[in-house]
Amino acid sequence: MSNTIKEVAKLAGVSVSTVSRVINNSGYVGEKTRKKIVDAMDTLSFEPSSIARGLVSGKTSTIGLLLPDVSNPFFAEVARGTEEAAIESGFTVILCNSNWDLERERMYLNVLKGRAVEGVIVIGNRSAERDLIGAVSPLPCVFVDRKVSSDQSYIWIDHEKGASIATEKLLSIGCEHIAHVTGPRKSTSARSRLSGYLKTMKQSGMEPSVVPGNFRFAGGYEAAKALFLKDNPPDGIFAANDMMAIGIIQAANELGVSIPNDVSIVGYDDIDMAKCTSPALTTIRQPANEMGRAAFSLFKNRVSEMKIEFDARLVERKSTK
Repeated sequence: MSNTIKEVAKLAGVSVSTVSRVINNSGYVGEKTRKKIVDAMDTLSFEPSSIARGLVSGKTSTIGLLLPDVSNPFFAEVARGTEEAAIESGFTVILCNSNWDLERERMYLNVLKGRAVEGVIVIGNRSAERDLIGAVSPLPCVFVDRKVSSDQSYIWIDHEKGASIATEKLLSIGCEHIAHVTGPRKSTSARSRLSGYLKTMKQSGMEPSVVPGNFRFAGGYEAAKALFLKDNPPDGIFAANDMMAIGIIQAANELGVSIPNDVSIVGYDDIDMAKCTSPALTTIRQPANEMGRAAFSLFKNRVSEMKIEFDARLVERKSTK
């Protein structure tokens, strides 16, 4: 690549460092010089030429999409909705998977800014709001599955209400010992779901039982094995997402725990796999694809301080009585 940069510099009549500043959008380069470099890139079919043209026009028709776990079907479906809407509008999407890692989040945000994206859509995350907005600024940003108090736009579902609906379902069918398997501690949606569960349990006069989870199959599986081997196992479990609920069903089937006769289970998200478990999973539905499309719409229309809230609703299947 260094040889190609040298060729661009030679054709444009500038130094290699000047070409590098244009590619990386760092440091001052006069507009006439910048255009000479872009023209040289085009002539030589230099790979970053489309990005470089965007640096001149200020429009690259590219957005960044940062999500915490690409293996989670809910996040993947939100991303699919965003990508579909972006492509329909002539945009391309750079997908970044942070794997719930703070350092990766920060690294990817820096990478996206260096790629001259026009904005960033963030699906879930662990970073503190102030740190995240500071890292994205001055790019427009839309948050999905996270409320923010700043002037940024966000897409949200009332997870506290959704968790209350899930817990009330278990109470309504006579469950007397209801456990909750939580999501990651730094996930705002997971904290809201925990809050909804705790409030509903308190209102019912029942003792809560909280087990840490991680939004992943293994987290639900391990939590369930620990719960089912207790002297007083739960007769109802609300999992903070479907992936953990599926892990709980797997553990129950292996241990000979009958669903829903011995334990009723409610998940959260209504991913496609929820219909395919044995028994099929009762869950709280989030319209993931619609949320992704709405996020891109907010970005495209440059709507700031816009809050779109979707409704959470119960989808009843065979994992509850």
